[in-house]
Amino acid sequence: MTLPTARIALLVTASAFSTTLALLPAMASAQTATATAPADADGHPQESGADIIVTGRLISGNADPISAPVVLSGEALTRDLKPQIGEMLASLPGVSSTGFAPGVSRPVLRGFDGPRVQVLLDGIGSLDASSVSADHAVSLDTLNVERIEVLHGPRVLLYASDPAGGAVNAVDKRIPRKVPDKAFSIDALGSFGTAANMVNGGVATDVRLASRLVAHFDASYYHSDDLHVGGYVLSPELRAQTLTQASALADAGDLTGAATLSQQANKRGKIANSGTEGWTYGGGLAFIDDGGDIGVSVQRLATDYGIPPRPSADPEATSISLRQTRVDLRAGLNLEGFLKRVEVRGAYGDYEHAEIEDGDIGTQFHNQALEVRLQADQARRGIWSGSSGVQYSSSQLRITGDEKLLPNNNTDRFAVFTLQHLELGQFDVEGALRYENTQIRTIPSDEHRNFNQYAAVAGAAWHPIDTVTLSVNYSHGERAPSAEELFVDGMHDATQSYERGNPNFKVERSDSIEAGARYNGGDVVGSVTVFGTNFANFITAVPTGEVIEDFPVYQYLQAPARFRGIEAEGGVTFAHWGDTSLKAEGGVDYTHAKLVNMGPVPRIPPLRARGGLEFDASSFTLRGEVEWNAKQNRVTENENPTNAFTLVNASATWRPFGAQGPLSLILAADNLLDVTGRLSASETRDFVPIAGRDVRLTARFTY
Repeated sequence: MTLPTARIALLVTASAFSTTLALLPAMASAQTATATAPADADGHPQESGADIIVTGRLISGNADPISAPVVLSGEALTRDLKPQIGEMLASLPGVSSTGFAPGVSRPVLRGFDGPRVQVLLDGIGSLDASSVSADHAVSLDTLNVERIEVLHGPRVLLYASDPAGGAVNAVDKRIPRKVPDKAFSIDALGSFGTAANMVNGGVATDVRLASRLVAHFDASYYHSDDLHVGGYVLSPELRAQTLTQASALADAGDLTGAATLSQQANKRGKIANSGTEGWTYGGGLAFIDDGGDIGVSVQRLATDYGIPPRPSADPEATSISLRQTRVDLRAGLNLEGFLKRVEVRGAYGDYEHAEIEDGDIGTQFHNQALEVRLQADQARRGIWSGSSGVQYSSSQLRITGDEKLLPNNNTDRFAVFTLQHLELGQFDVEGALRYENTQIRTIPSDEHRNFNQYAAVAGAAWHPIDTVTLSVNYSHGERAPSAEELFVDGMHDATQSYERGNPNFKVERSDSIEAGARYNGGDVVGSVTVFGTNFANFITAVPTGEVIEDFPVYQYLQAPARFRGIEAEGGVTFAHWGDTSLKAEGGVDYTHAKLVNMGPVPRIPPLRARGGLEFDASSFTLRGEVEWNAKQNRVTENENPTNAFTLVNASATWRPFGAQGPLSLILAADNLLDVTGRLSASETRDFVPIAGRDVRLTARFTY
């Protein structure tokens, strides 16, 4: 199906649900307001369960007894709020960040990134080019998000055919889910951070236009200067290499080039060309009734950010100017009988970004994308419940400019999926199946690749007592290679590398086993998960050691791979004094990954451990945390290791009008000791260290 045809399909769908909208009042009794229960891992309403939240992390409960999602919400979401979703989630168990630049970071789950980790907005893809290259930001307005879920296990097959990496689903507020009790509500937030003089602010409002009609409006803005770091910008290895090159240039008589390289090698304190600026505005309209709901929203997003330069005798400043217009539709019917709800989600995105080199527009990326999914949720019938659906997406990527490193291409995907759940006394059994077809066609050469992917997950959980859950699941996943992995071949100034793909790649296949134990004893909660994944035809980009025009060459290859890992976290509440409590938390995660007969997989995070104390009262919360990142010596050939570093973080939250009051003030300090650290998952870690000491003041007002 071509994209214009798909647009017509979306319009037809919208028209059909407009007709449904007209019929809804006759299908259900009118109410002035309809309350909704918390959303489950799919964004659908669910009955209130025994979900246990520890500083925003869901580690035990009924949301998914097989593989519980990790959730960031509430004050924890506000405290960690940053413009890029990768940075926001980086402290969660099993999650790291690509950390390509201060203005761009994607989440890394269990060592997986790029197209293996689906980043979703309310169950629909980001409809941008963020998986094309590490320098492309995710088009997601984090200020308008109320909940972010990290998914593993059977539920990943609702969205993707490769469950090994998992998925990140951000649930936003742009299409209202309930009619507010008040005529209008306001949620406003503003913050300032010292590491880059970042100003960050946004406001959102829901307005009750009628008894069942709600409008939403929002806008946000952020700006930051060059990022402060704790020490040298360059890693010890790259700094030594740069000084050697400077000496060689001096010996050859190029004193200007030598001085430039020496200055870059000794640069401390700030990362050059790392400032950011962005804004969004959007609105939504929803009709909500007992019988169902329908809503639409429109968003315009813009972000501009610099790409820190790799050391060079003739450096060029490259920055990205990104724009996206996105239209979303969500419509559902609440039913009685075999199905309890049928929901359609659709979105169309018009995305573009320009790579600006020394003030001139260079390469431009244009992506028009559409995604539609229809999901039917079964009513629980005794021990049985489930969900099934279909999904279609289409994207047209066009690249113009001198660095046309990738041919224009169309990618179309069609999938059918089902997830079924049985509750058998002390046991829960879950199974999921997904078939997906992916077609990639280059333009104008008309090279065509067609891939069929089959995925399955089966899991079981045993609840020997109310406080304990033991779970295990097996998954088989298949992923079609992306157009970038197949066809990229050229210089890319923004990533400062030369990249080569392979058009003969096969489907990537994986087999995984995951086992977990969760305990919820009220004052003591905890979880531990171990996992192992064997890949056939694993695709990754490795540095070859070649250099073309001062840029390293990365070659995509396909080989068997093995991933093993563990994630564990827990919390203990030591004491209670009325509404006041003292608790401790801790966690550890580790991933070991290798290419069979070749060595370590590139860009894998090291062992990490953290621990913290929190004093919580109705009017204020005090929190301190220490995070240790081990040295990463397991690196691929031509990749530098990263040294160990320890972060000390602290925060104080004051609620002057009480826990349910409208105002919260948060003073947070990250990296208090101003240490220099480098993310092993980052392609740019040798010249883009983590932020130095950052003190942030955040105010949030809700009415």
